Amino acid sequence: MAAYSLLSTLSSPFSRSPNRTPKLPPLSLTSTSKPSFLFPTRKLSLPSLHSLIFNQSKNSSNNNSSNNYIVSSAFDSFFILCTSLALSFSLFVTDVGAASAFVVTPPRKLQSDELATVRLFQENTPSVVYITNLAVRQDAFTLDVLEVPQGSGSGFVWDTDGHIVTNYHVIRGASDLKVTFADQTTYDAKVVGFDQDKDVAVLRVDAPKDKLRPIPIGVSADLLVGQKVYAIGNPFGLDHTLTTGVISGLRREISSAATGRPIQDVIQTDAAINPGNSGGPLLDSSGNLIGINTAIYSPSGANSGVGFSIPVDTVSGIVDQLVKFGKVTRPILGIKFAPDQSVEQLGVSGVLVLDAPANGPAGKAGLRPTKRDAYGRLVLGDIITSVNGKKVTNGSDLYRILDQCKVGDKVTVEVLRGDHKEKIPVILEPTPDET
Repeated sequence: MAAYSLLSTLSSPFSRSPNRTPKLPPLSLTSTSKPSFLFPTRKLSLPSLHSLIFNQSKNSSNNNSSNNYIVSSAFDSFFILCTSLALSFSLFVTDVGAASAFVVTPPRKLQSDELATVRLFQENTPSVVYITNLAVRQDAFTLDVLEVPQGSGSGFVWDTDGHIVTNYHVIRGASDLKVTFADQTTYDAKVVGFDQDKDVAVLRVDAPKDKLRPIPIGVSADLLVGQKVYAIGNPFGLDHTLTTGVISGLRREISSAATGRPIQDVIQTDAAINPGNSGGPLLDSSGNLIGINTAIYSPSGANSGVGFSIPVDTVSGIVDQLVKFGKVTRPILGIKFAPDQSVEQLGVSGVLVLDAPANGPAGKAGLRPTKRDAYGRLVLGDIITSVNGKKVTNGSDLYRILDQCKVGDKVTVEVLRGDHKEKIPVILEPTPDET
């Protein structure tokens, strides 16, 4: 019974009926040193005391958390407001599209070889120009004389004196020429000189020095098949283009687009040379000039195919002569010879001399031309079979040998005269209008 009374006394403060307000037990003053009104007269057990302290601390922490939440919410709202104002101000100042402002583009990481290619293109682009070929035309109705574009191509800056190098077929038949740089500034160009046989031409523009960035000159004698190359052009004046590839062949031979004369030691590459890229530079992996892009060979007639470039070793000698003298002083024999097909029909191998003017090197040396006798019968002239011991089977062989000689050189020409051979010394002379 006593246990029941004690249990009911301890549990009464924590029990409540549904319809009654709980009543606290009466407080009594005790002789303790602390105010008696803070503690009830009854004694609590240790577990109950712990529970009471925990509830009180929990209520206190809940109040603190509530206060912290209110402060944090206010701070977050203020931060969002400031961010929105800053973003709106940046959109107004930078003048960008609203959608693009929220697009985050991660920086792209390029490989080392890609970075080298990008750097090569960026460094050499200012050196490549766009050339417009203008021709005079008369309007059929108004009879007004107009200049209309009849062709275009690329070129590159050779030196700081304003010399521009390109292909001859790019400027052929032009009445006026325009050169456009990478920054879209255009200047009138004058023809310094050209070499139709090698399809090379040199122009000159009066442009500021800061726009003239010569392209580094390399060497083509030590090129290897499989070496990586880059072709830069400015087709149609739209923008610069870069195509890459490798050297797929060396010492090729093509014909000049102007004269049909063979061009030896041409570089063959699989780098795409598009229409409008003629006259542009072919570079090695160091960004040095190794050739001039000059032709595309495509059996199907398409714009793509095998590309050919004139080697820089050949171009350098030609450009130097054109800049100094305005023409190329190439050594010649001073003869006119028959087509290769005609000689083949005769059943012989060599170059048949049709004409050898008396004032030319061959005429002075005594080479005999083809002529007719008193009865109108054809008498064949000398047939050149070798020069300096190098066999000559056709006109291309003769041109190739002469390209390796200089003006004033004395060469030994072996000819078939009738039924026997003779060796005749000839001193080469510069005669632009002769072979």
